[in-house]
Amino acid sequence: MSDSTNPKPARKLNPALAKPVQPDEVLAAVVGSTPLSRGELTKKLWDYIKANGLQDQTKKTNINADEKLKAVFGGKSQVTMFEMTKLVSAHIKA
Repeated sequence: MSDSTNPKPARKLNPALAKPVQPDEVLAAVVGSTPLSRGELTKKLWDYIKANGLQDQTKKTNINADEKLKAVFGGKSQVTMFEMTKLVSAHIKA
């Protein structure tokens, strides 16, 4: 039986992800200084990474830092995308 008569309920947006956060000066160098939702911030971060070719070509889950990202990543020249999320959180004011 097909359940096309029962449309899937719309996915609820996590309010914590939609609430604007303020990037600090270090992160603002990458994503801008205006308050953004966490979703927008992540999108801008990935746009920057892709525009500058910073995603590791052999291991796609690694991000190679340029000078701006190195400041965000606490001086590390390479981090995993999972580690990146944690490091970026230190640079936002809720």
